[in-house]
Order: sequence, then structure tokens, then C-alpha cells
Amino acid sequence: MSGWVLSVASLAGAGTCIAGLALSFSQPARAAELGLQGSRLVVSGMLDGTAIKEFTDQLASGTVHTVVFEDSSGGTAEAAGAYADAIRASGVQTEVRGQCMAACAYAFLAGKTHRFGYGGQVNGILLPVAVRPTAAELAVRWRGDETHKTLADFTPSATSATPVSSVSSVSSVASATPAAMAKPIEAGAPASPKDNWQPEHGVLFTASPTLFGRVYNTYYCDGTQGRDFSKCERLPDADPYKLGVLTP
Repeated sequence: MSGWVLSVASLAGAGTCIAGLALSFSQPARAAELGLQGSRLVVSGMLDGTAIKEFTDQLASGTVHTVVFEDSSGGTAEAAGAYADAIRASGVQTEVRGQCMAACAYAFLAGKTHRFGYGGQVNGILLPVAVRPTAAELAVRWRGDETHKTLADFTPSATSATPVSSVSSVSSVASATPAAMAKPIEAGAPASPKDNWQPEHGVLFTASPTLFGRVYNTYYCDGTQGRDFSKCERLPDADPYKLGVLTP
């Protein structure tokens, strides 16, 4: 099966056992696709810039109240900023259904309110970070104007950034950070010295359904774990609502 799988069956020291947590892509990463469902605009796939005009036109119509990101696997820093600007200007709400990685997570935070979707699916967002955040940084990192720093951390200089035109490997793009997706990916090619990103590197927020309601957990993934997210470090006292990543 092509694609990538995020599975956390039981994390050591998590305090809460999460059984059957599995987020998976069974299809190769694809360009963004939009679907209008009443007042909800569903965005899936990579935020690579191909659907930005259609997206901004839909929001400008005034008929969209909620943008739903569904299984969005990353994208470019430029596209992330454009989606975020359109969302912020229109004042719509945002919601995540399934996975929302890197560029998607940045755009998600621009919503007037930003929430995980309801239902039986497991939801997760991966917010890129340059280094392991301290408790003090976590408390403010994704609130208000501070969210702009997340994108700035991963945006190469204007002279070195080149929009991605194609992808050669799902494992390379599935959860790449915005700067990673801002330039073509070559197999085995090292990151530019100007980039401080790593694939699968960031703070991962998850919500999984249980018999007793949804269980929320937060992890720091340093990138060395690859797609085995069960090796990520659980962060204590990092409730996504308290941190402003999710709103009531």
C-alpha cells in the first residue's frame, strides 16, 4: 500500500493508553481539491497553490462559514500563507477531519475558531517547529499573531524559494513542513543550510474517540522517528485547548 501511516497503539509514559490510533493515506499525495457542502468548504490534498484562486473566490462569495481540512498532507509555505490570509480576511471557522499536516496546520490556525471535527475518525495536526519548544513557548506559540512565526521559521529566503511543481515520493511530502515543500524534492538530497526543517518534525496534537469520549494527546516528534509516530515524546500539560491550538 502506498502512502504513509501514523499509528500510535500504546505510547510509553502517555498516562492514557490510546488503542487503535491510526491515521493513514492509502493514495499518493495529490494537489488540493475543493468541495462545497452547503456552507462548508472541504479542502483535501496538498496545499500546493493550484486551488488558491478557486478557494479565495469561494470565501469571497460570503456563502462559506466553515473551511474543513480533510486529510491534507502538507504543501508549500507560499500556499499556506495564501490560504491563511484568505481565511483570516473572511472570518470563517476552520475544522480538521482526519489529518492536517504542516502547511495545512498553519492555515487551520487562521480560522476565527479552529476545531477538530466530530465523528468516529481520529484527528491529528502536526505543527512544524525548528526546535523542541519550551513550556513557555508552547503557551504562546500558536496564539494570535504568534502563529506567523511558525511560517517564518520555515520559509527560505525569497531568492532560494522555488514553488514545488511535482513530487516524486509520498514519504517525502506526506508530512513535510512548509519550507520542505517550497522547493523541489530530490531523493537523498540534503536540506539546504538555510532550511531548519525535517520531515515529520513538529508538535503533534491528536484526538481519538473512546468509549468515554475523545482523548487528546500532544507529542513532540524530532523527525528521527520517521513515520513511526509511536516513538514521539509525549508532552505533559500541553492541552490543545489551553495552548490555543483548538478553540471551544
